[in-house]
Amino acid sequence: MIRALVFLSLIPSLAFADASFGDAQLGKVKSPSCIFCHGTDGTASNPSYPNIKGQNAQYLFQSMKDYQNGNRQGALAEMMKAQLSRLNDEDLKDIAAYFSSQQ
Repeated sequence: MIRALVFLSLIPSLAFADASFGDAQLGKVKSPSCIFCHGTDGTASNPSYPNIKGQNAQYLFQSMKDYQNGNRQGALAEMMKAQLSRLNDEDLKDIAAYFSSQQ
């Protein structure tokens, strides 16, 4: 019973956190280079690239930060780092909000 009450008390704060995380409309404008690999709505046409459509915005933001900081490895890590190098945290949050909002 107590667990259920604790969980239910967190729901409004979770909804608020997602709603205030970036501006999806600005993210659409800021993501022209993203669509070449991830598609216009976050659905990649090439199976080598991840689908980011509907992903959690905070997860997308942190992934982009990790690429920027060189904390992600893999065949495309350097390309991602270069693509994200000129974007600030607000840009990344907006882009994350855009792809997160795609259903």
